[in-house]
Amino acid sequence: MPLQRPPTCLLAVCAWIGTVLTGTSAHADTVAVAVAVAANFSAPMQEIAAAFAQDSGHRAELSFGATGKFYAQIVHGAPFGVLLAADEQTPQKIASEGLGLESSRFTYAIGQLVLWSQQPGYVDAQGDVLKNGPWTHIAIANPKLAPYGAAAMQTLEQLGLTASVLPRVVQGENIGQTYQFVASGNAQLGFVALSQVMQQGHIARGSAWVVPAALHAPLRQDAILLKSAQHNPAAQALLDYLRGAKARAIMQAYGYTF
Repeated sequence: MPLQRPPTCLLAVCAWIGTVLTGTSAHADTVAVAVAVAANFSAPMQEIAAAFAQDSGHRAELSFGATGKFYAQIVHGAPFGVLLAADEQTPQKIASEGLGLESSRFTYAIGQLVLWSQQPGYVDAQGDVLKNGPWTHIAIANPKLAPYGAAAMQTLEQLGLTASVLPRVVQGENIGQTYQFVASGNAQLGFVALSQVMQQGHIARGSAWVVPAALHAPLRQDAILLKSAQHNPAAQALLDYLRGAKARAIMQAYGYTF
């Protein structure tokens, strides 16, 4: 007796099952990496992570905060795979303490410090508002935890303004909180990262003075692969991606250099 051809509906079901199984297999290849990201790098890293996921199929699970706090968490076993610090010293320290791979460490970006106010015209192009402005509060990130806060204090020292400015400082835990103090009006101005107020190559709102690099130590921001993730393909793929043209174009749009 001749074999009968399976009904068309059964063939369709089999094809659908095959498609689902194939999709599941592809999805199973996706690997995630937990990434500790310096607060100043929040906006560009969210864009980079989205592009990375689309281009590589891997996921970067992002946490944002102060570099100093991330260091303490990593020392105590926090399950991060990659650290994108706001400085170069912290990744160096992590490598020297055996928590990260020295061979993986590199400068992924160089940041810029700005004096910023949400009010247009409030901050002049030379930063003279620090000396002559009618402001009562200035926001600065904790210099012990946040490299941008340390750079702000170095700037005040170079300008001879530490004594006059310090009594009016509102201290942020990190550069993200410092930005919020200014954006909310709790401080008339503050030292923040250029990336927080810049979009597509210009200051998005308010007024700002880009602090000359000679007034503070370079804001070199290093990345490092933590030893706990040395066999995680997503971790290495992300570090490679940060060196690529697409990621660098995003960083440049937020004012970073290399």
